Amino acid sequence: MDEDVRRILEGPNFAHIATVLPDGGPHSVPIWILFEDECIVFFTQKGTRKEKNIERDPRVAMSVLEAKNPYRQAWLRGRVVDRREDEGIWDAIDRMSVKYIGKAFPWRSPDSVLYTVEIERYGFYGLPFEPDSPSQ
Repeated sequence: MDEDVRRILEGPNFAHIATVLPDGGPHSVPIWILFEDECIVFFTQKGTRKEKNIERDPRVAMSVLEAKNPYRQAWLRGRVVDRREDEGIWDAIDRMSVKYIGKAFPWRSPDSVLYTVEIERYGFYGLPFEPDSPSQ
């Protein structure tokens, strides 16, 4: 995998996942992700729109902006290949939480579901400049 894409997926950068609605339209929401074993791991709650969409159609697309420089971005398309809701999901959810907020996930919902996405296509796009620093 391209090193620029890998760096963005491994960093504490929010992803936007797009799933397919029943009428074929897109549904997009921000999520936390882990990049592990060349796959994307994320979680949600049972009953959410994205869970319903994925259960019907496992195809997803994601865009991920680098938090420090949103002019650097990765995109990917893939397919959900695994769904888990056992107690073992909390290890991955806690690692994801540490990545984003520096501590274990503070809310243990029995409705949590962990998904794994196998990446089928990916890419990187970066503009040749960085955002301005805030004025002080």
